[in-house]
Amino acid sequence: QVQLVESGGGLVQAGGSLRLSCAASERTFSSYAMAWFRQAPGKEREFVARISRSGGTTTYRDSVKGRFTISRDNAINTEYLQMNSLKPEDTAVYYCNTDNRRWGWGQGTQVTVSS
Repeated sequence: QVQLVESGGGLVQAGGSLRLSCAASERTFSSYAMAWFRQAPGKEREFVARISRSGGTTTYRDSVKGRFTISRDNAINTEYLQMNSLKPEDTAVYYCNTDNRRWGWGQGTQVTVSS
């Protein structure tokens, strides 16, 4: 059972920044494209960003383009999400997983953006 541990969330004012981390217990981490997802209260979990196995290709949902940057370090089985210019609508619990949601979900990390 792969374990995913997200961290780095918190309370921030609009316009602020946070950097999320996701540590995976999977030794073949580098074999998988990874992604970040988020779920706001009362809403479905949604895709935020994706990164290819090597890290050379990234994809973002339109609402975060230019503000969020996904990256990964395959040497330590970790992916990151740098979030800048945060908006209240970014408030959600953020989760990591493979891009096709192959693994079980971690506990997520709460991001709250105040206006």
